[in-house]
Amino acid sequence: MEWKTHGERQVYTNKWVNLCLVDVQQPDGHRWEYHVVRLRHLAVATVVNDRQEVLMMWRHRFITNSWAWELPMGLVEEGETPEEAAAREVLEETGYQPGPVKSLIYAEPANGITDSQHHVFRIDGATYAGPPTEKNESDRIEWVPLSEVRGMIDRKEIVSSGSLVGLLYLLMDESIR
Repeated sequence: MEWKTHGERQVYTNKWVNLCLVDVQQPDGHRWEYHVVRLRHLAVATVVNDRQEVLMMWRHRFITNSWAWELPMGLVEEGETPEEAAAREVLEETGYQPGPVKSLIYAEPANGITDSQHHVFRIDGATYAGPPTEKNESDRIEWVPLSEVRGMIDRKEIVSSGSLVGLLYLLMDESIR
């Protein structure tokens, strides 16, 4: 059953987020305005080294007032491909120059309310290039053994959907073991 759209108006907009009211009609004929959050797309990097460790950042998220481990990630800038954004974010946030970037998985984490696209990449290897240029992103940067990731997820030490999607897919990949 497909919903039909009859128009859209912006309620609030800036370079980070757009809140819109979309005039929708449900299959049963009911017509109303639905709140939609339009976000820029996200690139996420799962950087894996030859010791079967993944590059992660320990960071605080003020919105939920919580600390957790996350993969390097950030918004795709205008004129940039998601692959380029993933590589840029790794270097900016961790100080590591990433190796080859290849697509791992694509996700739409909350497609009932937002159009945000998460492009998750696998990067095999990275070389330390110097301190991160993004000073406000994380408290610590560490190579975490993949064998510890499941326990970290179970203990809610990894909660970001972009990180979870990438790590869980990586753990399912037989070639990584």
